[in-house]
Amino acid sequence: MEASDSKQLVQAYIEAYNRFDVDGMVRHLHEEVEFRNIANGEVNLTTTGKESFRQQAEKAKQYFSQREQRVTDWQIADNRVEVLIDYTAVAAMEFPNGLKQGDTLQLKGKSVFQFAGGQITSIDDIS
Repeated sequence: MEASDSKQLVQAYIEAYNRFDVDGMVRHLHEEVEFRNIANGEVNLTTTGKESFRQQAEKAKQYFSQREQRVTDWQIADNRVEVLIDYTAVAAMEFPNGLKQGDTLQLKGKSVFQFAGGQITSIDDIS
């Protein structure tokens, strides 16, 4: 798989994420895709498999009325793409951490995508 192909798959995934398009997000995922969300050095969410990822992505749509991942840097290797992300979202509900409906959340983080056979086999979202 060419590095440019990997980058295109990641771009398609992020664009789908930004428009709340779960079908677009899962389109290029491997059946056994591993997803991990890591915040402050701790894994706080893991899914295994495309269906589990889809269910989590559908659930997450209700958390924010707007959301955007904007890539600020690309690191591309053979079967791995790492992107630095500026993340902005508007809360659609109250969160346990004190975020209120209508509040804007801004984070910097990175996402690491791994590939095999032309599909995304793992995603680590790190903030």
